[in-house]
Parts: sequence; C-alpha cells; structure tokens
Amino acid sequence: MRLLLVEDNEELSALLVKSLEASGYGADAVTTAVDALNVLGSTHYAAVILDLGLPDADGSTVLRTLRQRQNAVPVLILTARDGVNDRVAGLRAGADDYLVKPFAVEELVARIEALLRRPGQLLGRSLELGNLVFDTVGRQLFIDGQPHMLSSRELAVLEILLRRPGRVVAKRVVEDQIFGLSGDVGSNAVEVYVHRLRKSLQDLSAAAAIHTIRGVGYLITAT
Repeated sequence: MRLLLVEDNEELSALLVKSLEASGYGADAVTTAVDALNVLGSTHYAAVILDLGLPDADGSTVLRTLRQRQNAVPVLILTARDGVNDRVAGLRAGADDYLVKPFAVEELVARIEALLRRPGQLLGRSLELGNLVFDTVGRQLFIDGQPHMLSSRELAVLEILLRRPGRVVAKRVVEDQIFGLSGDVGSNAVEVYVHRLRKSLQDLSAAAAIHTIRGVGYLITAT
C-alpha cells in the first residue's frame, strides 16, 4: 500500500514517512498544495495524509479539488486546528478522518489502518484466495496454513493483485503502488517482480495463478 503525505514540516514529514514504512506502507511526501494536486493527478495512492496548514494554500483546497475530480481516495486530515467548526468543515469538504496535532504516531497508523479497512475501499487486513492467505499488517504469506517468506516487492505485487481478485490491474497502478515518486522503476521492473512472484507461487503450490493481459496489466485468479 502506498500513501501520500502532504506536510510542509520537514522534520515531522521525515518522522511520519519513517514510521509508515516501518508499519509496512510505502510513503511519498510533498510539501505544497500544488505538488499534492500534481502528484494525485497522475499517481494512484491507497490514502492521503493531508496537513491543512500548507505554505501555498489551505489543505482544504486540495481536498475540495480532489472531490471535484471525483477522486475518492481516503483522506486523513492533520491539523493544529482543534475547534469543532474546523473539524466539521474538514469532514464536509470530503475528509474521511481528522487528527489534531500533536498526536501519537501510533494513533495515526491505527487510523490509517481503520480507513483502509472500510467497505468499498478494496481493503482489509487478511486477504484470501484459494489456499493462500496474506496478512497485510504482519506482511506474512500463508499457503495451506504454513508461513512462507517472499521478498518485500513480491509481497507488494501480491497484495495489489489480491485486493482485486479476478480483475485486471493496470500495469501503471502496480508501478505507482510499488514505486510512487521514488523514480526507482525501470522499463521492465514490474514484469520482473510479477515473474518472480508467479514462480514463487508455483514453487509453493499455491492455488492461485497470475495472468498477464498484454498491453493492459495483470490479474490473479484461484486455480
């Protein structure tokens, strides 16, 4: 799962990115409303953590623009504004949750987990297909009840596909979720990780198969 953090305090941003990554998420960070809207216009994220006090615009502007674009990505607002009217305004603008500064990082992570478990978000902690179960929090794969180790990138691809079983996932979506803004993506990087994952599942006798839809993307089905 890749998240976007929109926060202009560099020290706090670095801390949050580190904490999110330690919790098993990928995280990109931007500092302005303009950068946030540009990135969200081209990259797919599982959720957005949005500070309202940005240097170039109020974060609520980003939120309203997102919703006007029909982008339903879950948004958690971060703000030092703790008035009831401020919270109500943020929620009415389209926010999914609201966290007042200062806050415990553990609470932020817990709230993100709760957002990603909500119905309709294609999300959940335990993903199952055939004889395969993937614990998205513990980052552990079980096949016929037995734990197996895969690389972090293989697990990332597997999670993306398992959240949409039987449906084609565009290659661009896989790229965005794995690499985000890191720029660490070669022309055939996704194909390499899909190939490795497919072989790993075959070697482990998983009752699931990954199919390549040429020119479009990938899907996973039970076998």
